[in-house]
Amino acid sequence: MKSDKREEILRTALELLVEQGFHGAPMAMIAKRAGVGAGTIYRYFENRDSLILDLYYNIENRITTVLQKEYSLEKPFRERFLAVGTTLLRYLIASPLEFRYLEHFHNSPYGIAFRRDKLMGNSETSGCSIIEELFELGIKQQLLKDFPLVILFDLFFGPIISVARDCTLGFVELDEEATNRIIEACWDAVRR
Repeated sequence: MKSDKREEILRTALELLVEQGFHGAPMAMIAKRAGVGAGTIYRYFENRDSLILDLYYNIENRITTVLQKEYSLEKPFRERFLAVGTTLLRYLIASPLEFRYLEHFHNSPYGIAFRRDKLMGNSETSGCSIIEELFELGIKQQLLKDFPLVILFDLFFGPIISVARDCTLGFVELDEEATNRIIEACWDAVRR
């Protein structure tokens, strides 16, 4: 039962934080919509910052789980790379609320601090290790262009995020062929 309340708080927080933004959704509003007392929410989350970060890690873990299902070390590097991009694009399109939350998070002071800590090696969290390991392997084997990791991420994931945004906004619909061509173009942007 306790985990059900926690999950309901997270689900409600996701909805409200996407609708209202991080500053427009205080804990009392989240608690009220989740159907729990204001004090109850603090049994699960120390404060609003910890709720926002927990929600981010929750989404990141779901993405990692989905990526792991499609990822195989037995496949050639290029196929693994394409599988990661395709799986991520499909996930973001299929999960518009989570995608919008990630957009809010990464463009907020939370996300900026999170990214800075990761890039500087000050983060205790590994993030999506499949992606990081794949890129690091590509750099080590000289399969990817000679750019810093952050630039390679930008070149590969920037278009994926933009396309996912356009799909969730209804500007474009993708079939399997278009998805594959887009991910191939992202691969072309980073490969040597």
